Amino acid sequence: MPARDDRAMGSGTVTAVITLSCVVISLMQTLIVPIIPKLPQLLHTGAANASWAITATLLAAAVVTPIAGRLGDMFGKRKVILASLVLVVVGSVFCAVSDSLVPVVTGRALQGLATGVIPVGISFLRDVLPAERVGGSVALVSAALGVGGAVGLPVSAAIVQYADWHMLFWLSAVLGAVCLALVAVLLRESPNQSPGRFDLVGALGLAAGLVCLLLAATKGSGWGWTSGSTLGLFAGGVTVLILWGAYELRVEQPLVDLRVTARRSVLFTNLASLLVGFSMYATSLVLPQLLQSPSGTGYGLGQSTLAAGLALAPSGLVMMAFAPLSARITARHGARTTLLTGLCVIGAGYGVGLALMSEVWQIIVMSMIVSAGVGIAYAASPALIMGAVPVTKTASANGVNSLMRSIGTSASSAVMAAMLAAMSIQVGPVSVPTEQGFRMTYVVAMLAAVVGVVATLLIPRAQPATDRSGIPSPAPAASR
Repeated sequence: MPARDDRAMGSGTVTAVITLSCVVISLMQTLIVPIIPKLPQLLHTGAANASWAITATLLAAAVVTPIAGRLGDMFGKRKVILASLVLVVVGSVFCAVSDSLVPVVTGRALQGLATGVIPVGISFLRDVLPAERVGGSVALVSAALGVGGAVGLPVSAAIVQYADWHMLFWLSAVLGAVCLALVAVLLRESPNQSPGRFDLVGALGLAAGLVCLLLAATKGSGWGWTSGSTLGLFAGGVTVLILWGAYELRVEQPLVDLRVTARRSVLFTNLASLLVGFSMYATSLVLPQLLQSPSGTGYGLGQSTLAAGLALAPSGLVMMAFAPLSARITARHGARTTLLTGLCVIGAGYGVGLALMSEVWQIIVMSMIVSAGVGIAYAASPALIMGAVPVTKTASANGVNSLMRSIGTSASSAVMAAMLAAMSIQVGPVSVPTEQGFRMTYVVAMLAAVVGVVATLLIPRAQPATDRSGIPSPAPAASR
């Protein structure tokens, strides 16, 4: 099918379709949070087995992002977006009609595989929008990732409270089908492609290494951090990734161009993105527990699951509200300054949180400050990446950047869960983190933001001339 310029039908339509698709994909991450405690009963299995309904999505999302990016560069970004949305619908239906472990885990894995929409969608915007609209649109889509997670939590909690839990997945199936129809009807293929041979060995090697590392990180607290399974997976993952890296440097058309990834601007942008993901996820994991801790502890706020979700919902809207500011900072001062600003705001938010922990409104204020910083920072990373790599590699490079954010959230989940478990007290039949435990997670998240600031300062200040998007224009391919 010949490429058609999507500007003809309006940049706003393109941005709206990609943004909605990314919101739906991000919704998959928090969709089952309200039913996590009930999963063993709902799926007729043990707690360890039920946790695979969460782990499967995480592993699939981490593995697919760099692969989907490469496929988008090779075969067309619209095709990859369509295929990913089909996976959302199929995976959701699997879960919606099931009451047992294996089909639900399979469906959740398929939902995770749809995460490739995010990096590919961002790169699609760069390909088809007018230059002056790219910065604002990328900022909006990046902020939408937080909206899906934050708004999805209270919506999911309300559904679980007032309807059958299967409705969660029927809702995601309908939303996925709507996005699929919109992409199929309204978008046309991007003109920028880089045909070649798909690196199947590289894809399998990367998948194996990531699964080993992330599986050890997510299951380590249950298995024991010094257990043979955990240490073996960590060692195996590192070994596989070292061998994978050696192979990728030798193959003619690698899945991930490590020489491009090792450029200083790309390397430190990815490191900063990892730390943004680490800092952001702490609010998703820690704040609901603080809000729902029994008030009898003296520091818990005694909120229901639904009330806790509603308290955190404004944070997603704040991310969206700060997207235009992020775009303006990038256009005027560059994406490096935007990323630096976002990380500083995140760190300040956790600092405020250390002083404001005793009332629900204080938690809301703290989460909104952190979310504002995440909203500012999230849009900067794709801009930095797209300004440092050839146009024909933007999807695969953004895929690696999304992978780094996923690794950051996975590491945050493991670290924060381990800290809260280590500093907890027994309150009736449940174990509740101590006040000191909650405070320590704030400190660790704030330190991650500080390290992110250092990494951002190491990104080269000098960039090629920028266009009106505020995104640096890559140097000609011949100079590379």
